[in-house]
Amino acid sequence: MIKIKKSPAADSRTMVGTPSKSELLYSSWMHINDVREGLAFFAEALLDAGERHDHTKISGIDDFYDSYSKKLTGAEFKAEKWYQQHLTERHHLNDRCPEDVNLLDVLERVADIVMAGMGRSGEVYSDELSAEILQRAYKNTIDLLKKQIIVEG
Repeated sequence: MIKIKKSPAADSRTMVGTPSKSELLYSSWMHINDVREGLAFFAEALLDAGERHDHTKISGIDDFYDSYSKKLTGAEFKAEKWYQQHLTERHHLNDRCPEDVNLLDVLERVADIVMAGMGRSGEVYSDELSAEILQRAYKNTIDLLKKQIIVEG
């Protein structure tokens, strides 16, 4: 959990009266630190996502190898038992987007397609996400961070 203190003096929309310059400076420093804490939460979550990325390729290596060795492509490969399990990973947003998709999932997808493309063929294939997925990810990311915060008096 991220603990923050109330700082209504940091914003003209929430201030009561006129804070002194030192109060404004102190509130501004508090806000900067709060943002740093929020970004640290996201950074840690991204590192965790990196640790878990494509875990079904490791835990399901026998099924993965079986599917891979058949040299199937497209819909045939995606119909395989292993691939269906692989789709449970959050970053497969165009195939099975989770309801609580967030921008961390989007960033994992970006890292995935760029690293896979550059490492395998030297180019990144064209990829798009719908505006609906991106809007939902944005809203869900706000909710995700809000759930991590405790505001102290």
